Amino acid sequence: MVVLRTEPVTIGGVTLNNHLLLAAGVLGTTGASLSRVLACGAGGVVTKSIGPQPKDGHAGPCIALLDDGILNAMGLPNPSREFTGELSGLGSKPVIVSIFGGDPEEFAEVAGWFKGMAAGLELNLSCPHAEGYGASIGVNPDLVEKCTRAVSTLGMPTWVKLTPNVTDITAIGKAAERGGASAIVAVNTVKAMRISTALRRPVLGNRYGGLSGEAIFPVAVRCVYELYEACSLPIIGCGGISSADNVIEMMMAGACAVEIGSAVQKHDITVFETIKNDLYAKKGIDPAEIIGCAHG
Repeated sequence: MVVLRTEPVTIGGVTLNNHLLLAAGVLGTTGASLSRVLACGAGGVVTKSIGPQPKDGHAGPCIALLDDGILNAMGLPNPSREFTGELSGLGSKPVIVSIFGGDPEEFAEVAGWFKGMAAGLELNLSCPHAEGYGASIGVNPDLVEKCTRAVSTLGMPTWVKLTPNVTDITAIGKAAERGGASAIVAVNTVKAMRISTALRRPVLGNRYGGLSGEAIFPVAVRCVYELYEACSLPIIGCGGISSADNVIEMMMAGACAVEIGSAVQKHDITVFETIKNDLYAKKGIDPAEIIGCAHG
């Protein structure tokens, strides 16, 4: 397997300790948990998604563990502006705050709370199970462009997380680029559901949810590949990454870095250290040599 040179990397205006980030919604709930993940080898961390008002989220069950992934419908639970207090002890660490809103004005409002407190922002325009938020906006190129511009004009690094649940993800990526995005993150969860044959009802309280984990890795690879050919922005690959070889494959498709989420649930936070040990070596190659190398 290809191994990489180990060194800090700057992507989309954010300097990371390595190419591995904690994905939004996984252990990003407190300053303590974010610090712990960084100490365990993550090169950067993305917080849970924070919105304009506190939300309790959907009624449970909210998570179902599958053989090859995780089905979830959390409903964007968050403490809203109170979350700013969790960042006070993180200083200059590579923390990206995931934010959501129902329109450009709400995105700008929430983004403003974190100006000067975080290394960057990640716009959640992709959650598939929160009515009025996430993918409800992220399937519309015009709204994606407007929401991105509302945040990017504040001067912070602005990453935009895209949904795979669209006919043409490149149209959404181009809209984020027009709006001034610093990078795009591909992808969030895939629309899905399961039904309990014993209970004769959906396994999730919300009925519908989003599928993450190894099952969607090929979907994420294709999305990254298509976006690399259509957009000039740096791409952070996300979806089912659980090994160093997965990271290399994502980078060959066009990703400059990756986010890891479901693998933390399966392997715990030591997955970052495990992947780091396999991915890097002092005599490894320059990552630039493989980024996008699978394109003809």
